[in-house]
Amino acid sequence: MSEVKITYPDAKEFSQIIDAVSALIEEASFTLASDGLKLRALDPSRTAMIDLLIPREAFEEFPESLNEEVRIGVNFDDFKKLLRRIKKGDKLGMEVSEGKLKVRLMGKASRTMTLPLIDIGAEELPTPKVVYTVLAKVSSDALNEALKDADVIADAVKFDAKDDGLYVSASSDKGDVEVKFEKEGEVMFEYDLKEPATAKYSLDYLVDTVSKAYRISDIVTIEFATQKPIALTFEIPMGGKLTYYIAPMIE
Repeated sequence: MSEVKITYPDAKEFSQIIDAVSALIEEASFTLASDGLKLRALDPSRTAMIDLLIPREAFEEFPESLNEEVRIGVNFDDFKKLLRRIKKGDKLGMEVSEGKLKVRLMGKASRTMTLPLIDIGAEELPTPKVVYTVLAKVSSDALNEALKDADVIADAVKFDAKDDGLYVSASSDKGDVEVKFEKEGEVMFEYDLKEPATAKYSLDYLVDTVSKAYRISDIVTIEFATQKPIALTFEIPMGGKLTYYIAPMIE
């Protein structure tokens, strides 16, 4: 395979995306394709799935044409150690050749570090086919705070979509918490309710993912239906997105 180079203009932003992806998985294989850099993977328990697309338009440098898709298998602990060396204003270059990933941090100086690529069996994962009855676009920071409130009380959180807004609540023998996102409230940007819905999800997954991903995007799109997986989508510049699908807890 000939060497392939890509450059992302904001290394810090790229690092935050990797941080959000690694909330659920320790290693994964990115796919470099003609439309951009992609990743789709299940967490080890197969309770959650990550779906990432960073479109080619988001990159400063991207191959004109790719004869075949390029797979980039990385261990996230090792990758993130390199990314912690990012300085403000750095660009991030990545080059794949001869079984290695060369990471270049380009700022006042150009610093190059190399990681061995790891071979990860590719599993073809289809997009979940779920008919959602609720779509809510809310402040990602507000959702992060609501989940942290719930996490103080319980290990599961309930999402209730009603005519007047979205309710996020938790209860246990430690007490109760309820956060309401008003339909016309200042942190609710869009609310489309086809029919009321209620579902419960593990806070382990939601807190881990949202506490990292809210830094990527000011708005999160929440989609769910009664007793169905929830989809949380964070927009990335230039039309990219990071979506988490998390299975419900069946009562």
